[in-house]
Amino acid sequence: MKRPTRRTLIFIAIALLVLVVLGISFRNPPALVDSAAVTRGPFRMTVEEEGRTRLPDRFEVSAPVAGYLNRVLLEPGDAVAQGDTLFTLNPAPADALDARSGAQARASVARAESVLAAAQSAVEAQRAQAELADRELARIRKLVDQGHQSQEALDRAMAEARSANARLRTAQFQVDVARHERANAEAALTIAGGEVRSEPLRVTAPTEGVVLTRQRQSAGRVQPGEPILTLGDLRSLQVEVDLLSPDAVRLNPGMRVELERWGGDRVLPGRVRRVEPAGFTHISALGVEEQRVWVIVDFESDREHWKDLGDGYRVEARFILWEGEEVLQVPASALFREEETWAVYVVENGEAVRRTVTPGRRSGLLSEIQEGLAVGERVILHPGEDIHPGSRVEQR
Repeated sequence: MKRPTRRTLIFIAIALLVLVVLGISFRNPPALVDSAAVTRGPFRMTVEEEGRTRLPDRFEVSAPVAGYLNRVLLEPGDAVAQGDTLFTLNPAPADALDARSGAQARASVARAESVLAAAQSAVEAQRAQAELADRELARIRKLVDQGHQSQEALDRAMAEARSANARLRTAQFQVDVARHERANAEAALTIAGGEVRSEPLRVTAPTEGVVLTRQRQSAGRVQPGEPILTLGDLRSLQVEVDLLSPDAVRLNPGMRVELERWGGDRVLPGRVRRVEPAGFTHISALGVEEQRVWVIVDFESDREHWKDLGDGYRVEARFILWEGEEVLQVPASALFREEETWAVYVVENGEAVRRTVTPGRRSGLLSEIQEGLAVGERVILHPGEDIHPGSRVEQR
């Protein structure tokens, strides 16, 4: 048999090389993909929503009797102490009361005194509750330091202590209001009884606080009960947030809250005080009917840190539903449904390998992975229809 010549071998080699080049040329190029590494680190489940500040206790000061109001000099934002003069008015002379009207006026004074007595009793009861909550908090804190109680028990005790002290402040506010109402009733009884005053009637602040709004400034005639000023104590400021009802049911009193985008350069810590038991219907900007629930949040930091906030200011609240330190996680966009299971595509040696995984909690753009992946592996984000097991891939 005649052996191939050297020239023939060269032609054969060139032909093979051409075939290889053509094969490579017509081969599908690797798909360009975005990928991310599987990491282990802090992980939090959160709910975020816009809220606003509010004052739970406010007092609307009105004219106790008919008369001529002198010009109101206080401006919104001015601080007042209990007993300070808010405004003065010159009462119009009144005819003496008949027997029936006199009895009604005296009954109003007696009722105001009864309300004051009840409010004082409520203060004593709330003070006892606050002292008990403070002692319980001190006991729980000591047990936590010794390792006999969990951090969750300490959080609950702190929330209860804050709530008890807030109820005490509210009860004290109600005493001030009741005392002011009694003074107004007594003044109305005296003036309506025909007394002619040579000096203007002084209306004083029922409690310490600031002027929130001024409904009347100019001098002129006023009628009994006409509102003049609204007072409030900004130290008791809270935040109210309306959440979708499926999110609200996941919250409990004492949960941590982070308040941001309120105008300051720091995140303010807070705690859930109360989840309202009744929801309401709200129509969204897209015309969708939603069931929402009010959630009340207390500030945890000192007033000095949020002193620039007032009533009705906008804030953004982030509710911490769950958090962990060393949690295996991937971007949620890497997960896709595969019948009854979840899966991802892992990049191995330039190819896409389908891997079944067990996801856990989700938070925004991240998902916890309980089984199926290891730290350092890279997963494909947003896998499309062109990605299948064995597909050649290349990082974009």
